[in-house]
Amino acid sequence: MSTTITGDRSLWTYEADSTGVLRRQIQTYHGEERRTGPHGTYAGPGRSYEDDLADSASDSAFSDVTECRFPVARAWLPEDVVGCLRTTSFAHPALFADQHQELEAEALGLLRRHAYRGVLKEEAEFTVLLARRPGGAA
Repeated sequence: MSTTITGDRSLWTYEADSTGVLRRQIQTYHGEERRTGPHGTYAGPGRSYEDDLADSASDSAFSDVTECRFPVARAWLPEDVVGCLRTTSFAHPALFADQHQELEAEALGLLRRHAYRGVLKEEAEFTVLLARRPGGAA
């Protein structure tokens, strides 16, 4: 048996000038902590996916873990980033109630100022974890 976990960084954690100003702008509404919905904040994972997969006390015991990293270059329009924000736990429209349109207008202005020729570049890394049970059993 095997499993795969994939992911890249979120708009909250990706380090770029545009995401930094965007994060700070969102924080002016809700404070420093990352929101996870209307009633909570996100403190980060207690441990890595690798540790979870390899935990011998768990039922899965995927201790044979291989990590692969792939560079990803993406180009975003500021409007696309604002659209993506709507799907996140930290900038979902419900978190801002009647201030949501104001937040989006401010975010769009910030992103447009950081865009080069109308485009925001993202140089990210996509991580893929391939995990198998010991002994190579499929």
